[in-house]
Amino acid sequence: MGTRALAFSPAWALALALLATGCQPTTDVSSGETRERLVGTWLRDYAENGTQVRRVLVLEPGGRFREMSRTLGPKEPGTQHAHEGEWVYDGTNLKRRYTRMDGKPPAAPTVPFVAFQIAFTGSHDFTGIDNVRHRELRYHRVPDGTEP
Repeated sequence: MGTRALAFSPAWALALALLATGCQPTTDVSSGETRERLVGTWLRDYAENGTQVRRVLVLEPGGRFREMSRTLGPKEPGTQHAHEGEWVYDGTNLKRRYTRMDGKPPAAPTVPFVAFQIAFTGSHDFTGIDNVRHRELRYHRVPDGTEP
């Protein structure tokens, strides 16, 4: 009696892993829906070390973003910044890679990448958990054209 080798493809490996762990495969539908919900203009207003910060984040449908910010401290007239780059949503995290910071390519030691785990807290709000800096970020949807 001869032996017959089983064909072991990556699809079989995934199916066996799912069966072994009791997990059900998920579809990308929720990721796609979340990605669509993220497209638009978002405001983040907060205070940091006595300085008031107002950030407007515009996530475009094609995967590009613009971020404009304005700061106003107790003893300073305020500064403005304008950055841009590319964004993706991986099913858990909103990731942004900066390609221009105040009109120039990012230079060392600047880290031109930001990622945070997001969760919608309402139809017009989401929070992001920055697991690197251990802080929570809150964004609220605002009309297109909003300035910082």
